[in-house]
Amino acid sequence: MKDTLQFIVSSIVDNPDAVSIDEKQADSITNFIITVDPNDIGKVIGKEGKVIRSIRNIMKIKALKLGLRINVTIADK
Repeated sequence: MKDTLQFIVSSIVDNPDAVSIDEKQADSITNFIITVDPNDIGKVIGKEGKVIRSIRNIMKIKALKLGLRINVTIADK
């Protein structure tokens, strides 16, 4: 799961080396926290949040197939 999210986000941003994904377990939910370069945060969010919403949908589809519950957020700086 983490590798898929890393690939998607790294493909979008200008500085893929600055992308890091933290994975934290809380009860039965896996939280993925995306950290990117401050100049790339707009590309990950997209206009009106469309890009991050699409990333969340893709990841939730994969999680459903694996029987997992996930949450994808962008880290605050």
